[in-house]
Amino acid sequence: MDDEVTTPDGLRLAVVQRGDRSGPTVVAVHGYPDDRHVWDGVADVLAGSGHHVVTYDVRGHGRSDSPPGRAGYDLELLAADLRAVCDAVSPDRPVHLLAHDWGGCQAWHAVTGDALAGRVASLTSISGPCLDHVGLFLRRRSPRDLPAVLRQALHSWYTLAFRLPVLPELLWRSGTLPGALVRRERVPRPSTRDGLRGLELYRRNMARGLGRPEPRHTGVPVQVLVPLRDAYVTPALAVSATTFADDVAVRYLPGGHWVVRQRPELVARCVAEHVAAAEGDPGTEAPALRRARARGAALAAEGGRAGPASRWSGALAVVTGAGSGIGRATAQELADRGARVVVVDLDPAGAAETAGAIARRHGRHRAVAEILDVADDAAVAALATRVATEHGVPDLVVNNAGIAVAGPFADTGADEWRRIVDVNLWGVVHGCRHFGELMRSHGEGGHLVNVASAAAYLPSRVLPAYSTTKAAVLMLSECLRAELADDGIGVTALCPGFVNTPITTHARFAGADDAEQETRRRAAAAAYTRRGYSPERVARRLLRAVEKNLPLAPVTAEAHAGLLASRLSPTLTRALARVEPR
Repeated sequence: MDDEVTTPDGLRLAVVQRGDRSGPTVVAVHGYPDDRHVWDGVADVLAGSGHHVVTYDVRGHGRSDSPPGRAGYDLELLAADLRAVCDAVSPDRPVHLLAHDWGGCQAWHAVTGDALAGRVASLTSISGPCLDHVGLFLRRRSPRDLPAVLRQALHSWYTLAFRLPVLPELLWRSGTLPGALVRRERVPRPSTRDGLRGLELYRRNMARGLGRPEPRHTGVPVQVLVPLRDAYVTPALAVSATTFADDVAVRYLPGGHWVVRQRPELVARCVAEHVAAAEGDPGTEAPALRRARARGAALAAEGGRAGPASRWSGALAVVTGAGSGIGRATAQELADRGARVVVVDLDPAGAAETAGAIARRHGRHRAVAEILDVADDAAVAALATRVATEHGVPDLVVNNAGIAVAGPFADTGADEWRRIVDVNLWGVVHGCRHFGELMRSHGEGGHLVNVASAAAYLPSRVLPAYSTTKAAVLMLSECLRAELADDGIGVTALCPGFVNTPITTHARFAGADDAEQETRRRAAAAAYTRRGYSPERVARRLLRAVEKNLPLAPVTAEAHAGLLASRLSPTLTRALARVEPR
């Protein structure tokens, strides 16, 4: 249904309302050079889930009137327009703002001032920071901040170009600029009329907003959605706003600047969860939003700068083989950094011991133990469903569970091959399939770590079964990384090397009798102990690899050296593979 709202200075704004008018009112504010139709996909989803959704063409765009001159595009007037729309569509109840690009600029300006005092229940901002916040961000001068500031300055080149005389108009009228947006961003061709008139937003407000920035704060609950492939607003700038809101949630989304068009269902779900939390009991908020609020609080504590605390605070991780060794150390390191951990192992005592140690240090809510044979596809599927239902979709899954079989190929029996393939390869496949699908359907990205080995790229006459499974894990990880990149899901293959873990005490030596098994296990354990590389060091390297989104992460010195040798001199690695160790 089309309506009109008259602004305080007499302009008519075209307004469309849809959905249940008794439900929470969501007022969506578009950016430049869009009109209200940019919200159609999001609005349809929200309206279908019981929300009253209001979209409108801001002054100078779409079917709304245009002011007579540049002064008519002042942020104060835009904030007054927003107040007029809110009063018209929801006079007796605060509204929930949803804003993108320049819509975010004016919404932030309004909620950090007096224009919407008492009229807003929540704000969700996408790629539209407050101009004052941008000005303060660009003034950061510490060595830590300078790269992020320079990166944002490069991304913002167009803001200077739009303030030039004549040139922007020529780019619009010639079709050069709208054509570039269509090709680069894959959005519908924007209106030349809207593009030309909207230039006055930059010319009226940029110099004043950036030249004399103020630390404007708001008590309104804020959700910042951060598209990770935004070509105009970097994540560093987006999260800097966390210091200017008392209650802020930060969610990273796969997608570009126009994520509202690219992933409308995802944006609508994030908005609906934020609206529900603002309307109801905070204790019932969605797990993903709860983690986003923990991330926002950590970012605020770090001064609006993304760091280790904000990366892991409130995150949910699943670690298999966490009853001992690298898995246990990883689970404990994650918990130490603020994550909640699902501790998974085939050994009930080991899983309980790891979870108990975390609980004693950080509280019972920070770890839960799960018993699982990763070779059992149905059991892994059931665990993934249970985790999603009880705890939410994990941010990180570490497929660490594995076993070792050593000995010549001729001595390795079919049963030994089946078991090592079932655990080392199929276990990783099952974990990636079921948890990866959770991450993909959830839409907010995540990370998979598959623990391979330096044996994945170093052939050996005494480890044919183990090396084969680990090489398969490495290639699987490379393929998945390519496939899941568009969904914002990173995949890392971790190749530890010689690490002092209990895997040697449980290794199977093909062709050896029981007495020889124990002798060889003791010898292997002694050698790994002398090497002295601890699981705790591996865990720290693992998390660093996730933070840097590395495709391949060798850990120990020998793992690095082996990778280098395998790439520079395959002949050498083949020659070394023929050496029979004592």
